[in-house]
Amino acid sequence: MKSSVEPLEGNKVKLYIEVDEAEFEKDIEQAFRAIAREVKLPGFRNGKAPRRVLEARIGLGPAREQALRDAIPQYLGKAVREHDVDLVSTPDVEITGGQEDGLVEFEAECEVRPEIAVPGYAGLRIELDSPVPTEAEITDARDEELKQGGSLADVDRPAEAGDFLTLDLAATRDGEEVMGLNTEDWSYELGQGWVADDFDEQVTGANVGDVLTFTTTPKGTDEPADMTVTVKAIQALELPELTDEWVADNTGEFETVEEWDASIRERLTETKLQGVRQTVGFKLNEALVELVEAEAPESMVRSEMQNQAEQMVRQLQAQGIDFQAWMSATGQDPQQFIESTRPQAEQAVKADLALRAVAAAEQIEVDDHELEMEYSRMAMQYGQKAKDIRKAYESNDAVPELLAQIRKSKAMDWLLHHVEMVDAAGEVIDRDLILGHTHDHDDHDHDHDEDPAVAAGRIIAEVDAAQADAAEADTAEADTDEADTDEADTDEADTDDEHPDGEDS
Repeated sequence: MKSSVEPLEGNKVKLYIEVDEAEFEKDIEQAFRAIAREVKLPGFRNGKAPRRVLEARIGLGPAREQALRDAIPQYLGKAVREHDVDLVSTPDVEITGGQEDGLVEFEAECEVRPEIAVPGYAGLRIELDSPVPTEAEITDARDEELKQGGSLADVDRPAEAGDFLTLDLAATRDGEEVMGLNTEDWSYELGQGWVADDFDEQVTGANVGDVLTFTTTPKGTDEPADMTVTVKAIQALELPELTDEWVADNTGEFETVEEWDASIRERLTETKLQGVRQTVGFKLNEALVELVEAEAPESMVRSEMQNQAEQMVRQLQAQGIDFQAWMSATGQDPQQFIESTRPQAEQAVKADLALRAVAAAEQIEVDDHELEMEYSRMAMQYGQKAKDIRKAYESNDAVPELLAQIRKSKAMDWLLHHVEMVDAAGEVIDRDLILGHTHDHDDHDHDHDEDPAVAAGRIIAEVDAAQADAAEADTAEADTDEADTDEADTDEADTDDEHPDGEDS
């Protein structure tokens, strides 16, 4: 087989392939063996009729036609690998010679992944939430724990947020009681937002003995009700005095206020840090995509749309939701469903192109050891042997794409170690803290709590998941009106779940 490649405009190339008659003869022989299994001839077992008999009976034409159908994709795949053609869609193949006899010639017009430049990638800056808790956050956390040892005391003033009120509650609609909204001596913490959207607003500022009447729409219903609220008591939660003795008696772990405060600060820092780490990949991905000026190729976008749609279907099925029923409920047809994933698909394609561009610009490569490590990682993930994983990739010509994915992970890792991270105030955030480094390092010799490729790969997966979730949220938006209707149709007795019948509410 001989092949050559010619660049075309618009991210396309044309492959020219020639297969001499001697080489193609093996494909014809293979085609005759396939035909033998389909054709029954007297005196021969199925599949055992010799070629000369078949050729005499049906001629050479059907076998040559079968050989062209079966062999051309294989020769095309070989040429693609030989010339390192990065296909992004099915090639358009035209046979130009050899349909009847002689040299087989065909050409394939191939759309390839564009190579882009991403100017400014080395100076990316992303804004993250600060991982350092404020003093107000620490105070609030401390007060929340102190509340466990607090006590209620009557206050002689108008009710305000945070007070505990004892209320008699009555609600009617057209003279009939509204189920679940009639109770006595109900203890309610003002500010919780229960009962109705404006309930707290109506009660704030009331005094003991006040009888409030107003009309509002209880939550879980779509019709207003007449409400009468009697304020029988107003109490404030008094926190215990914070002393070393209180800490020693109530925390069971710390002896002093200083030790307890340090533990609260550490816990809040870890919680905030985990939250920031879950967003850093998505923020970096967004910033990187904004640098991409080229349009995402439509063929790549449509392929990604299909992938995201299939992933969303699997997610629905994993949740026990019938996809066809869900489609019917949301009033979508399959094409609308797939099209709804377009924004996220375009972002994903641009991110793919950008990461490949960074890998090329930084001359990031993948060595044999890294490839073997990836086979081992997947073997552990899927409970298989690494050699079987390798064989599957090799037999399906999927190794180049796997290498590209590893390069993208390494490019993401490079970006993570060069992006500037700041908080909302513009203050620089310690990148080592976000990335989980165990000690200081330079840009080329860094130590991780997590392997760089694994960390970057995980972050890419989190970005993909976030994009898929966003796509699912967009496609589910059509559900809103129906959900609202269902909620409005719900029996008013459902308000028992959200509204008071007594102290448990």
